[in-house]
Amino acid sequence: MLMPRFIVSIFSVGLMVVGAGVAYGQDYPKKPIRIIASPPGGATDFMARITAQGLSGRLGQPVVVDNRPSALTGEIAAKAPPDGYTLLSTATNFWTLPLVRKTSYDPVRDFSPITLVATSPNILVVHPSLPVRSVKELIALAKARPGELNYMAAEAGSIQQLGGELFNAMAGVKVVGIAYKSAGAGIISLLGGEVQVIFAASPASVAPHMKAGTLRAIAVGSLQPSALFPGLPTVSASGLPGYESILIQGIFAPGRPPAAIITRLNQEIELVLNQPDVKERVLTIGAEVTPSSPEQLAATMKSDMVKLGKVIKDAGIKGD
Repeated sequence: MLMPRFIVSIFSVGLMVVGAGVAYGQDYPKKPIRIIASPPGGATDFMARITAQGLSGRLGQPVVVDNRPSALTGEIAAKAPPDGYTLLSTATNFWTLPLVRKTSYDPVRDFSPITLVATSPNILVVHPSLPVRSVKELIALAKARPGELNYMAAEAGSIQQLGGELFNAMAGVKVVGIAYKSAGAGIISLLGGEVQVIFAASPASVAPHMKAGTLRAIAVGSLQPSALFPGLPTVSASGLPGYESILIQGIFAPGRPPAAIITRLNQEIELVLNQPDVKERVLTIGAEVTPSSPEQLAATMKSDMVKLGKVIKDAGIKGD
């Protein structure tokens, strides 16, 4: 039986559109790609450089890292053309920042998820002068000295601050957050005893001091024990059931690039991240490679926004 002419036409047009999308993805990229990331030395910069190095070889085009101030990376990336030639290597603060202050971008509306890249647990670390060696002892001390203990909070809405405020809420204590312009400045203050506690979002920043004995780790913020820190108990299992504070890193594209480009980038980045040497390098910063589908990254981000949004609201956290 002959197929009606109009159905044949629609079918043919459909094949042309699908074919064009596939071809567009295969033809990409035709020029260098830029990955916007936080300043050198940070976790998102580290992951951006690993990704860029691997992608450049696989895609046959230079992939360069463009370092910008952490609080501005989302703002800058949102203004880029939605063509897949600008990417954003970012983390939890990308979607928590709009919850504490007005931003020009909406992380859900204005960006396309590409893939998760890595996760790392917050590490609950104290100055060795503090007479505590467990979460229960820290809670007891904080209850005995309300408002006297301080933790390094970093910027408003940062994972360090949210980890601290979640701890306060679940433990029923008041450890006061002290804001610092950078994590490095906060670590120096902690080493000097000016603050006593840190919910470190970058394990690599405190690991050398833990090894030297100048800082003491008492728990990890993941729900399950971390292979990165064998023998270190979780906060959840040490007195605060259900406590979880982890840094989530992902890669996004501004706007809505063609689906074929998102698919291509997702596949290529996953191949880069799953290389054994890359996994080993990521472990050195206290993180684990966790590539995902774009849909999984979107779901993770939205779920995290709901959970952390409640912490922000209950604690009354507001940005400048």
